[in-house]
Amino acid sequence: MKTLTLMHVTKTYPGGARPVIDDLSLTVPAGSLTALLGPSGSGKSTLLRMIAGFADPDAGEIRLNDVSILRRPPDRRGVVMVFQNAPLFPHLTLADNVAFGLRMRGLAAADISARVAAMLDRVQLQGLGTRRPHELSGGQAQRGALARALILKPDLLLLDEPLSNLDAGLRDGMRQLIRDLQRETGTTLLVVTHDQAEAVALADRVALLLDGRLAQEATPQDIFRHPASVAVARFFGGVNFLPGRAGADGFDCALGLVRLPPGTAAGPGLLTIRPEAIRLGPAPGAHQGRVLSTAFLGTQGRVELAIGDLRLVALTPPDTAGALAAGSEVAVTLPVDALWVIAEPGGQAPDRPT
Repeated sequence: MKTLTLMHVTKTYPGGARPVIDDLSLTVPAGSLTALLGPSGSGKSTLLRMIAGFADPDAGEIRLNDVSILRRPPDRRGVVMVFQNAPLFPHLTLADNVAFGLRMRGLAAADISARVAAMLDRVQLQGLGTRRPHELSGGQAQRGALARALILKPDLLLLDEPLSNLDAGLRDGMRQLIRDLQRETGTTLLVVTHDQAEAVALADRVALLLDGRLAQEATPQDIFRHPASVAVARFFGGVNFLPGRAGADGFDCALGLVRLPPGTAAGPGLLTIRPEAIRLGPAPGAHQGRVLSTAFLGTQGRVELAIGDLRLVALTPPDTAGALAAGSEVAVTLPVDALWVIAEPGGQAPDRPT
């Protein structure tokens, strides 16, 4: 197990107007699973390629256990990367695909055979070793590619969008398999994804890239509940922002003086609360609101509310939303422990998404 450390890594492609990776520093602890999350074009795959040695940074340092790997070729870094569309070799059986890297290292045939059998069993492909790639399902082929990487026991494993080509049912199973294998082997793992739900379900920590910069790195729970900026909050579905000022007595805003969690820093900012944290129905200290609209979202209901001139969005159980009619009055509670103040100079509220 080794710790990955990136220090002030920068990369600009020829002709690019701005860096695709801009002064990025990040630590991936040994034996952890970190999700590198961001929208398309945020620089995620470029960063993985630089770690693996398939691209060079313009500036910065990349280390494993505090030893620089920048001048090492890809095959001597102790890093294995599984690309988004990394097919198995079509002319080889599944077992031979998994054994390929071990044969390149010159291991004895008996040792290779035993390790391949154990790895196929571990990724739930036992009995399929003689099949060729075209005889495997998409999920089986993806597990085969994962087995081919894990069998090399890399110091660091990089997965680039490993679930993007699988349907929803297969993604759930594959996500759990990756999580289980990482825990069993203790491999330091960095997974690239654009899917927020996938990142928070899979990873110990989430590193969010926006426009080539590290916007925030934290546990999934913390990045959801305590976003570092409006951009981070918006990426994770935040829509409720109340400008005002935090002080010793609470947050002074359009709702009046709102009580805050202990330890909130004083100063101008934006009070935010996740839509699913808002409670509807009678409760002590509730605000009186008016329902503007409701929408059925399957597992949730979306309720748009007005409290005076303030607009809020709540996500509720579908039955709760379904029982509300546009124009009706409803009590609205903002639980204190779900509130978070984003420090913003001037406390200006962002434009609401359309």
